[in-house]
Amino acid sequence: MKKVMVFGTFDGIHEGHLDFFKQARHFGDYLIAVVARDKNVKALKKYKPARDEKERLRYLRSCKLVDEAILGGKGDPYKLIKKIKPDVICLGYDQRYFADNLERELKDRKLNIAVYRMKPHKPKKFHSSILNKK
Repeated sequence: MKKVMVFGTFDGIHEGHLDFFKQARHFGDYLIAVVARDKNVKALKKYKPARDEKERLRYLRSCKLVDEAILGGKGDPYKLIKKIKPDVICLGYDQRYFADNLERELKDRKLNIAVYRMKPHKPKKFHSSILNKK
């Protein structure tokens, strides 16, 4: 079984997220979505998510495109990656946090994981920052 891992805030599941999950599923058989912790979102994005981490996790677990949804770690994100050992990590088209040094960090930690960036899906219409303002 080939495991694919994705990371995100997932603050309200919308068509853009669904497309992201569909694209990621092409790289493996089992999709694991990691929901960012409230504390990490606030620190990285400088704002609090519209929904708390438990609510975002609950919504993601009800998504049929995701095989498993889990909360991200409170510290080093590579601990979770090392524990789960995905074959592939798929990044969102606009994912910056954690993504910039991902391939180098994986290599330095001797984790042989392929990394792919997904294509955008109507980003001017389906983006959490736009939808959550409404």
